Amino acid sequence: MIRRIYKGALVALMFMAASLAAQAEKEYKPFVLAYKTSGSMNAVVSDVKQKLTAGGFEVVGSYSPYPTATIIGVTNDSLKKHAAQSENGGFGVAQRVSVTQVGNEIQVSYTNPTYMAFVYRMKGNNADVTAAMKSALGANMEFGPEEGLEEEDAREYHYKIMMPYFDDAIKIAEYGSYSEAVSKVEAGLASGKHGATKVYSVNVSGKDETLFGVALGNNIDGKQDGSDKFVMAEIDFKPVRSTAHLPYDILVSGNKVYALPAEFRIAINFPDLSMMGANSFMNIMGCPTVISNMLAKTAGNDNF
Repeated sequence: MIRRIYKGALVALMFMAASLAAQAEKEYKPFVLAYKTSGSMNAVVSDVKQKLTAGGFEVVGSYSPYPTATIIGVTNDSLKKHAAQSENGGFGVAQRVSVTQVGNEIQVSYTNPTYMAFVYRMKGNNADVTAAMKSALGANMEFGPEEGLEEEDAREYHYKIMMPYFDDAIKIAEYGSYSEAVSKVEAGLASGKHGATKVYSVNVSGKDETLFGVALGNNIDGKQDGSDKFVMAEIDFKPVRSTAHLPYDILVSGNKVYALPAEFRIAINFPDLSMMGANSFMNIMGCPTVISNMLAKTAGNDNF
């Protein structure tokens, strides 16, 4: 009898260990395909916004970087709360939803809240936000790279040796106060003279921290290098599009203004992008410097 009890307990422990190991080894990808549909882009965008609002999300802004795509920025109270609990967590205070026309089909996708919690080193895993997005739009599959990242690897992600991590965010400007920093960024985005314009802004709950979603067009010299259209034409080439990579970000935290290095910001969403060849980082190698300069000048730092 004792032997049977011992054997049963041992089997139960083995199953528990296997279950915990499976959970620990779960891999996550940057995006979630909600569903595919057809019809009018405008009608689908309108329907998606209604679903998001009905699901408890606040639509904070949207834009079309090119005719076949619309990106919608959303947030909710949970995201604002989670973002406040970690340093520079404001980078994750908004989720991005994309509506993309690919041939005769329309793909509705969004950034994976759990993956974003990990790569932005937020406290927790945004499980409630992930559930809310699934309830509002659906969740057909996670996608992006062929293989996802485990939580530990996502939290410590960098593309390759000598490439930046999340905590290598670039300080692109600094002012006397939080309110002055926000005003300078707002003014720069409103002018658009450096190629960057505002898509949305979201305040982090209980902190002097604001995230700006930023559309990147041609820079001050009229060059496309670094623009949303140019970058995505090179790297977003798979059958299911990763349009929700856009827009880029500026974070005001206290009296400082930050941007993520493009080498990190692009790589977290395209971690399997090859270094050389067709559709590779080599084809956009000048973009990180261009993007940093555009964002810094937009934030009022002409000496960056």
